[in-house]
Amino acid sequence: MIHSILADKATRLFLVLGGFFVTNALIAEMIGVKLFQLEDLLGITKADFTLLGQPHLSFVLSVGVLPWPIVFIMTDVINDYYGVRGVRFLTLLTTALITFAFAMMYFAIHMPPEQGWWLGSSTAQGVPDMQAAFSSIFGQGMNIILGSLTAFVVGQLVDAFIFRRIKRITGDRRIWLRATGSTLVSQLIDSVVVTYVAFWIFKDMSFPMATALVLTAYSYKLVVALLSTPLVYLVHAGVERYLGQEQARNMRLAALRRADEQ
Repeated sequence: MIHSILADKATRLFLVLGGFFVTNALIAEMIGVKLFQLEDLLGITKADFTLLGQPHLSFVLSVGVLPWPIVFIMTDVINDYYGVRGVRFLTLLTTALITFAFAMMYFAIHMPPEQGWWLGSSTAQGVPDMQAAFSSIFGQGMNIILGSLTAFVVGQLVDAFIFRRIKRITGDRRIWLRATGSTLVSQLIDSVVVTYVAFWIFKDMSFPMATALVLTAYSYKLVVALLSTPLVYLVHAGVERYLGQEQARNMRLAALRRADEQ
C-alpha cells in the first residue's frame, strides 16, 4: 500500500511542499535569536528616524525573517492545490514540532555539561564557556517562544482565510492577488502579535515603542512580499509541470469547491 501512496504525484507533492513549509518555519524559530542591521546588509547609511515619538529608529530585524517568505509561498501554493484543510494541518503539525523542539532544547541546556575539554574547546574562537554560549543561543526567553508560536498560528490561519476569500471572488484567476494580498494581511498580523505578546505584554515595553517596531518590521516584510510574487508564479509553473496541467487544474478547482462548501 505504501508504494501506491508514494507513487501518487499529488501525495508526493504535498510531502515536498509540507517538508519545505515545516523546515523553514523550524529554522526561522531556531535562528530568530540573532538580530541584524538591514542597512549594513544593503551597504547603505543607517537610518535614523522618529516614529510615534520613538527616536533613533532603524531597521534592526531578526534573522528569522529570512526563511519566512518561503513559508508564506508554500502556504499559498498548498492552499491553491490542497485547500485550507491542508494549510491548517501543516500549521498545527508545525506548531507541535516547534514546541517539541523547544522542549528538547530546554532539556539539552539543563543537562550537566562536561567540565573538561568541551567547556573551553572554543576559547581560541572567542567563546570561553561553551555551556553559556549554548544556553544563550538555544535558550530563548519564554516570551519570545510564546509570542512567536502565537504569531505563527494566527498568521497562518489568517493567511489561509484571506486567501480563500479572495479566491472565492476571483476564482482560479489572478494568482498574484490572492497570494500577495493574503500574505500582506497575515504578515501584518504576525508582526503585531509577536511584538505585542513578546515585548509589550511580557517585557513591559511601552506601547508606542512596540508599535514603532511593528511598523518598521512590517515595512520590510511588505517589500519582501511584493518582491516574492514572481516566485509564487515560478512555483506554480513547477507544480503544473510536475503534475501535468490537467491534474493541476482539477486539484485547484477541487480546492476551490471545498472552500465554497466551508
